[in-house]
Amino acid sequence: MYRTWMRYFTPAPVHHRLGLVCLGVGLQYGALPAVGPRTLDHHVAVVISAGGGWLRTPDGRTHTVTAPALLWLTPGVPHHYGAAPGRGWDENFVDFTGPAVAAYTELGCIEPHRPLVPLTDTTGARAAVHRIARAARHGNPLLEIETSAAVHELLVALRHARTGPDGTGPATDPVLQALARDAFLPLSVAQHAARHGMTPAELRAAVRRGAGCSPKDYLLGIRLGRAKELLAATELPVAAVARRVGYDDPAYFSRLFTRRVGTAPVRFRARQGTSVPGGWSHRIPDPDHPPVIGPRTSA
Repeated sequence: MYRTWMRYFTPAPVHHRLGLVCLGVGLQYGALPAVGPRTLDHHVAVVISAGGGWLRTPDGRTHTVTAPALLWLTPGVPHHYGAAPGRGWDENFVDFTGPAVAAYTELGCIEPHRPLVPLTDTTGARAAVHRIARAARHGNPLLEIETSAAVHELLVALRHARTGPDGTGPATDPVLQALARDAFLPLSVAQHAARHGMTPAELRAAVRRGAGCSPKDYLLGIRLGRAKELLAATELPVAAVARRVGYDDPAYFSRLFTRRVGTAPVRFRARQGTSVPGGWSHRIPDPDHPPVIGPRTSA
């Protein structure tokens, strides 16, 4: 026995300009019939949250699927899969496409080479799928926009939840955490690699695997983000801001900032203001318990 619910959508050309569009969503439970063999022209993320089954890949191998897990179905690649007899599995699926797929693939959020991905948890992914399901109510004028936003959310949730290529441990390479900690030190990529007992090539591979970009771009993103904070929230001279984020040459920092941000540091500061009312804080606020501004008054 099994239960199934699904909806399919046909977004207009303007919706494709959102980057990702949702083509379909489904929630299914139990000993579902096998799917395929078939080949699709779009991507499908199949999230298995309970139970198990099997996946047959184009090389003829049959892989055991044990929840929590993700099946990546990619365009043009034959696939064949099914739930195990008896208990079956709990499955959520989302069909999607769009020009942003290429960027998400380059950043490592979509992995065409890993059709079966073990997950640490499916809570975030299922929440995104359920948002799509709720948006699918009849007559919803924002259907395509809401479902597009949820597909972006789904890909991020799956990236957080996936395990490493060996099936164990969190997906985020600990090297990224160490680089973030040391990002403001005036070190070259080779020097960062040496600090972690790696060759530059090994460091590049680790960062590409974990963040989908080069070590240089990863460090630059952190440095420029902090530079923007300092320019917006303090009156430090640009040269001092440059030193605080790892650049001894303020002229080089200014050229780099202008090229990447699109405006010079002084112009960025002028647009943002030079101080933050109430003072700057590194503590992330809790939306449910905002800080109290000003003296408390009794009713």
